[in-house]
Amino acid sequence: MFPTGSIKGLFMSKVSIAIFGLLAVSSLSINVSRAADITGAGSSFAAPIYGAWGADSRSQTGIAVNYQSVGSSGGQDQIIARTVDFGASDKPMAGTRLASEHLYQFPTVMSGIVVVANVPGIKPGSLRLDGPTLAALYSGEITEWDDARIKALNPGITLPDTDVAPIHRADGSGTTFAFTSYLAQVSPSWKQKLGSGTSVSWIGGAGARGNDGVAAMVKQTEGAVGYVEYSYARQNHLNVTQLKNHSGAFVFPSLQSFSEATRAADWVHADHYAVNLLDTDGAGAWPIVTATFVLVPTNPSNAERGKAVHDFFAWGFAHGDADNTRLDYVSLPQSVRTDVMAHWPK
Repeated sequence: MFPTGSIKGLFMSKVSIAIFGLLAVSSLSINVSRAADITGAGSSFAAPIYGAWGADSRSQTGIAVNYQSVGSSGGQDQIIARTVDFGASDKPMAGTRLASEHLYQFPTVMSGIVVVANVPGIKPGSLRLDGPTLAALYSGEITEWDDARIKALNPGITLPDTDVAPIHRADGSGTTFAFTSYLAQVSPSWKQKLGSGTSVSWIGGAGARGNDGVAAMVKQTEGAVGYVEYSYARQNHLNVTQLKNHSGAFVFPSLQSFSEATRAADWVHADHYAVNLLDTDGAGAWPIVTATFVLVPTNPSNAERGKAVHDFFAWGFAHGDADNTRLDYVSLPQSVRTDVMAHWPK
């Protein structure tokens, strides 16, 4: 069902994540004079890695971080309202909005959005889908799993006449933004009828809050299809599907296929680091890859907490690669990490 490797720890969303330690990163010349408490909120996609970075930095930092996994829309709203010290969103904010709200945006890690299904009698990892067919499953055009379009992609597999039960995010979600942006990119019909966003006018199906909520609902619903961040699928032992990529190959989600999708990323010309990693070229590239972003004030009201936010993410960039790999995230290129810290608002 999954490629080699395992998750030894995953910090589930919708809980507060307390992180302690003394931050000392010689390569980035970080100095923390005393402990500071900082707060963050937003992306459930990013919750596991921010928890892991903090847990592993416990013995080195004097910073306590409380992170609430409330979805990307909530993360943007809370940082705009200045009720948290940093917001987290998988949907990048436009440059004009960043300027008007006095925010600095940067990516932290990348990973894949995967399609999971609960189809009776189908061997884990054997189901194949492509973008237009996936769009038809969510638009209501395909209502049963033995539809001719799915059969054409799966020769030799006996598909049941089970009803399709599409599961989507009920909250404003960057995962939904990436997923619907992919569907709009590969399906003209989807683009015209539903478009993309952190929330769209879903046609039928059922909603669940957070990546963990979608994973749980797919697991317990016969005939379900859903989309979640890769680590949630692995943690819940869900049946992931293969997807047909831009090169015409059916690929499995993995760190390798995510990494291949990121190799051609044009970070230099991206507007505030908002690189499009969807349906990229490459024989082994996974077609739904996205970065997750952090938003911090360019004019923090509390200088001490503002510095602590800077130091925490600097620690993650310097020491977080092992956690990134363990939790199935792809690290940013070193040049991007260096650029992010160099342009941090003074």
